[in-house]
Amino acid sequence: MTYAAKDYAKLLGMPGFSETLLKNHFTLYQGYVTNTNKLLDTFAAMLKEGKVAAPPSPEYAELKRRLGWEFNGMRLHELYFENLGGTKPLSAFPAVEKKLAAAFGSAADWEKDFRAAGTMRGIGWVVLYKDGDRLMNFWVNEHDVANPAGCAPILVMDVFEHAFMVDYGLKRADYVEAFMKNINWEAVSARL
Repeated sequence: MTYAAKDYAKLLGMPGFSETLLKNHFTLYQGYVTNTNKLLDTFAAMLKEGKVAAPPSPEYAELKRRLGWEFNGMRLHELYFENLGGTKPLSAFPAVEKKLAAAFGSAADWEKDFRAAGTMRGIGWVVLYKDGDRLMNFWVNEHDVANPAGCAPILVMDVFEHAFMVDYGLKRADYVEAFMKNINWEAVSARL
C-alpha cells in the first residue's frame, strides 16, 4: 500500500496565510509522504532479500528510526491542514467549548495555555490531546518525540519555522493569532 499526499489547495486564500507559505508547506508535506513510501519500500526489499536479522544492521536501525520522523511528519501535517480553514467561532460548537471548560476551567483558559505553548522557543508542534475523557495541551518536540502514547490528537498546530516565517518572520505570536482565527472547529468536534 502506497500513501498518497492529500490535496489541501482549498486552504489557499485563507486569511493570515500567504499562498507562498501554504504552497511551500504543502510541498514539505508531500516530501514526508514520499519519504514514508520510500522507507516502507526499502524495508520490504530488505526483508525479501534476507537483510533483516537480530541484531539488525546499523543501516536497518537508522532507517527504522527515520520512519518515525517521516511518518509522523506526514500524519501531523495532515491533521494540521485538516483542522485549518474554519470560519465559525468556537462558540458555534458548544459541546467542544464545554469539554475545554471542563478540562481547563474555561475555554479562555484552554486558549491561554495553548497559545503559551505555541509561543515557546523551539521547534515542534502544539497538540490538544484526548486521553479518555481528559484533554491536555502538549508540546511535541519534533515529529517523533513526545507524542503521548495512546492519546488522540484533537487540534494540531505546527510551530516549526516553515509554518510561519515566510509571512511572520520571528513574530510567532502573530502566526499563532492567525492560526487561532482559522481553526476548523468542525474537524476538532469530529475528532473529539
